[in-house]
Amino acid sequence: MAVNIQEIQAKSIVSATKVPSADYVINPYTGCQFACMYCFASFMGRFIGEKISNWGNYVYVKTNAVDLMKKEISHLLKKSPPPRISISTVTDPYQRVEKQYRLTRGILQIFADRRYQGRVSILTKSPMVYDDVELLKKIPNAEVGISITTTDDKLSRFLEVQAPSASARLKTLKKLNDAGIKTYVFVGPLLPHMTMKPELIDQLFFEIKKAGTNDIKIEYLNLPSYVRPKLNELLKDEPKEVQGIYATSQQKQYRDTMEPMLRANLAKHGLTLRFDEIIHHTSEQNLKE
Repeated sequence: MAVNIQEIQAKSIVSATKVPSADYVINPYTGCQFACMYCFASFMGRFIGEKISNWGNYVYVKTNAVDLMKKEISHLLKKSPPPRISISTVTDPYQRVEKQYRLTRGILQIFADRRYQGRVSILTKSPMVYDDVELLKKIPNAEVGISITTTDDKLSRFLEVQAPSASARLKTLKKLNDAGIKTYVFVGPLLPHMTMKPELIDQLFFEIKKAGTNDIKIEYLNLPSYVRPKLNELLKDEPKEVQGIYATSQQKQYRDTMEPMLRANLAKHGLTLRFDEIIHHTSEQNLKE
């Protein structure tokens, strides 16, 4: 199915956020071509008339994003201390459409030109971020987070349908570190498959450390009601054991099992857990509810 690309005009590009790790967020696109089956951001479709089930099949391009950024950065520059910026929180800033529109690059250029002193943090699954490595070097407090949920490319493709392979992301992580860019890895969501094969955790953390990254953020699978139908459909032909683990993957008993295992592996590989907390959402979600 071809991805529907729509060009739109946004009213603003910098938005205040209640996310603890940032003050403002910037999302140059609405929608995401990577079509990850677990993505909580699929709720964004309701703001543009798209069904949640259609996530991954459309991208709305905010073609005036760079022009808006040129105007709105003046507001950020007046604040003290300089606000923390996150790019992007409900889309991927380096999905394939970025190759054509280069909105993320244009926004970064503005931060670089103004020598913006606040933290500018990017989160992506795409090796395309390395295209902007020289630009990132010009932003004093830039950092790049790479989302990596597994070292198993087959498992990654199963859930992260159109996203770049896990191995490609690990290679990009090393290249960024070798270039002197500050990085972290977002293991989000922590795939419930890890419960069945704890060695996958050890391998993932080993590869992250080997790539030169020390900081890691971990988030358990989030199962709001609008995500469950798509995951249920995906898992219907999987073994009962897999279905059962996903069905209980954010209940307290699951977290109580996983947390000691995760913290032991973090210590083993010398990794620092961001916020010293493994993030979870509604405490007793169930895929079958």
